[in-house]
Amino acid sequence: MICPVCQSDMIVVEHNRIELDYCAACHGVWFDAGELELLLGSLGLDGAGRLLGDIPEAAEVDTGEEKRRCPFCRRKMKKVDLEKKVLVDLCPQGEGIWFDGGEVGELIGRLFQKTPHQPDVLQNAIEFLGEVIKPWE
Repeated sequence: MICPVCQSDMIVVEHNRIELDYCAACHGVWFDAGELELLLGSLGLDGAGRLLGDIPEAAEVDTGEEKRRCPFCRRKMKKVDLEKKVLVDLCPQGEGIWFDGGEVGELIGRLFQKTPHQPDVLQNAIEFLGEVIKPWE
């Protein structure tokens, strides 16, 4: 799969049996449909279900940024604001969601703040980010 930002070949990384497409050049991550829900559930962020259920109907945000093409269907994706600070690219055909480098970590941090503190949740999130995605640069 080709990165929708820098056009580099992406690599497949696996975490808890969830395969993600990761761009080692720009650190973006592609989640196929359903993979974000699986990831957040595996991290113990069960309260994220409401957020994720609303994503397909979320209004497009006008950012002035050039629209990117879905790496799967090649249609232009819409910009959607998650948690009022994390701007992601959403495939209009429901193929998946693109996060620029650091945005997955930011979303997980925001969801963690809303989740009743369970000791394993933060540790699971830190391990995931350390293993799979280069966090905040």
